[in-house]
Amino acid sequence: MTPRLFGTDGVRGLANGQLTAELALDLSVAAARVLADRGEFVGHRPLAVVGRDTRISGQFLESAVVAGLASAGVDVLLLGVLPTPGVAHLTGSLGADLGVMLSASHNAMPDNGIKFLARGGLKLDDAIEAEIERHLHQEWDRPTGGSVGRVSSHPTAVEEYAAHLDSTLRKTLSGLTVVLDCAEGAAYDAGPRALRQAGATVIPIHAEPNGLNINDGCGSTHLEPLRKAVLEHGADAGFALDGDADRCLAVDHDGEVVDGDQILAILALALAETGQLAKDTVVATVMSNLGFVHAMKGAGLGVRQTKVGDRYVLEAMKISGYSLGGEQSGHVIMSEYATTGDGILTALHVLERMAATGKSLQELAAVVSRLPQVLVNVPNVDKARADEDAVLAAAVAEEEAILGETGRVLLRPSGTEPLVRVMVEAGTYDEAHAVAGRLAEVVRSQLSLG
Repeated sequence: MTPRLFGTDGVRGLANGQLTAELALDLSVAAARVLADRGEFVGHRPLAVVGRDTRISGQFLESAVVAGLASAGVDVLLLGVLPTPGVAHLTGSLGADLGVMLSASHNAMPDNGIKFLARGGLKLDDAIEAEIERHLHQEWDRPTGGSVGRVSSHPTAVEEYAAHLDSTLRKTLSGLTVVLDCAEGAAYDAGPRALRQAGATVIPIHAEPNGLNINDGCGSTHLEPLRKAVLEHGADAGFALDGDADRCLAVDHDGEVVDGDQILAILALALAETGQLAKDTVVATVMSNLGFVHAMKGAGLGVRQTKVGDRYVLEAMKISGYSLGGEQSGHVIMSEYATTGDGILTALHVLERMAATGKSLQELAAVVSRLPQVLVNVPNVDKARADEDAVLAAAVAEEEAILGETGRVLLRPSGTEPLVRVMVEAGTYDEAHAVAGRLAEVVRSQLSLG
């Protein structure tokens, strides 16, 4: 059985290694053909928008994608360097039939990826992705003459996206000073622009991309430079984006990290206060800290938990009509304004909450009392038996009984490796560490591959 090309977030791999220009071209042709076969282009010339992050490989991959789309009779608008949520927004606002984003998000510079978006800026579902893969390398009737696609630039993409972000705010951010770590990535222009237009004093760092330095010791996976900059400038807060700016993490004025759970709690309470939190429920994953769940329940709000991955959060939001969801890693989806996680949008609305309440980020984040969390990876085990082993199940039940409502246990088989992740939360770090260690030993003894 041939492995699927599409992962949880498009097609991703080493640029010019697994992800070649030939593959990018073929995928684009297949994507255009699948959407055309579904009847979505009937009666008009199809239109696609294409954006990318700052990786140097994005240039040749963009050319390949454009060649594939235009050869399939699709007109193409080049958006240039733009965050993933910006491409999603413009796919909808420009009435495009298809959006393409070239990025490997928080991965290191040598990687890249291709993500396709359907009309309205919506992620393609698994069935359509599988259909695109089936169309790869198939014979087809190529358009000729005047039927091939036209290619043009859309030079106002950043301005339009930033204006959209600012239109979601009700209050000026005047008086707030914020450091923004752009990760040398796709938000190096749009991020500072949107925050400044909203009234904040912005100190951008890592906003001089050269094609090679994206995510290099900066951004949401490396918070120390942000912490130092916030303290150095006496800023009210700092936010760190990743390479394609679909997520962010924060630090308060003392340089203390504010994670995705705390950000989600701040936004949930703000939306609930104005009656904008659909069904008084927020969507999170099973990895969200128990302190977050307690905080939401204490405020009278529900928490719907999903498997790990922003795609599962978004799926639950769409099915049940929820308006806010996110992950501890900083993916936050505000469905009233965006179809995907948006780091700049998240930062803007956290700052708006600070402006509206007059409270510091530290005070707002304090609503969540994070429980110590310990994660142990147990390798070389038969992860398929993790949910079936009676001895392991009994050991987990015993530890959970001891922890009571002051902690929890979560066993997660890895999706890509022969290992099981043991996550434990408890009232103290020592207790969490001890429980995780005992359960890891049971996993090793019961599930060992020999």
